[in-house]
Amino acid sequence: MLGFSNGSNNSNDGPLIKLSQVVKTYHGLAGDVLALKGIDLQIRSGEFVAITGKSGSGKTTLINMMTGLDHPTSGEIWVSDTAVHKLRPEKAAVWRGQTVGVVFQSFELIPTLSVLHNVTLPMDFANHSTIRRQRKRAMHLLEQVEIAEHAHKLPSEISGGQQQRVAIARAMANDPPILVADEPTGSLDSVTSEAVIDLFEALVGQGKTVVLVTHDRDVAKRATRTIVLTDGKIMPDYRQEDDSQVWKSQEVSHA
Repeated sequence: MLGFSNGSNNSNDGPLIKLSQVVKTYHGLAGDVLALKGIDLQIRSGEFVAITGKSGSGKTTLINMMTGLDHPTSGEIWVSDTAVHKLRPEKAAVWRGQTVGVVFQSFELIPTLSVLHNVTLPMDFANHSTIRRQRKRAMHLLEQVEIAEHAHKLPSEISGGQQQRVAIARAMANDPPILVADEPTGSLDSVTSEAVIDLFEALVGQGKTVVLVTHDRDVAKRATRTIVLTDGKIMPDYRQEDDSQVWKSQEVSHA
């Protein structure tokens, strides 16, 4: 059993993440693109939420709003008692380092650093503890994701699935209450994908809140709630047990 510490938010019984009338417009030479159209969304502490939809539906934009990687054109984004939509970039980076672990499809590991040093890096940025304690926590996290034996290898020396495990360990380095993953299994085979989702489920079991973007029907069905985006809006009255048309349309769009 994975032994991640409990980072759940217990300040009150309200939503941990709340988006109110979030609009995002991108301005380009070809004109304006309305990526999000008045999103209202609440996610409670300890939920495992999957976000899906066709390419261009606004999935990545939505999680970039939640994590403070991007700002809305209008609307409000609250994570616990923090108004994320008001954070300046430097403040957002500090807040994100303490509150949200982000996992990318492309892993985003630094190729010149060992697996161990990739995991200690967020702790170093946050000025957490001594180098010795950072390394001890990093090794503990690598043990939890069953990759500790490769701690001193470079990312290029391990498989894609192993790199994603390292990326998850790195995302948990500062023990954030929230983990956000953008297509974390998109480049992995089915067996490895299942193992990665097992890790996310273990984190939820330890009190973390997990939000992930996926095009994989089987991955989405492992979540406790699925949110479907269509043209920048959340599909109303979506039922996970009656989703054949949603997934069929996605398969066509990615053929």
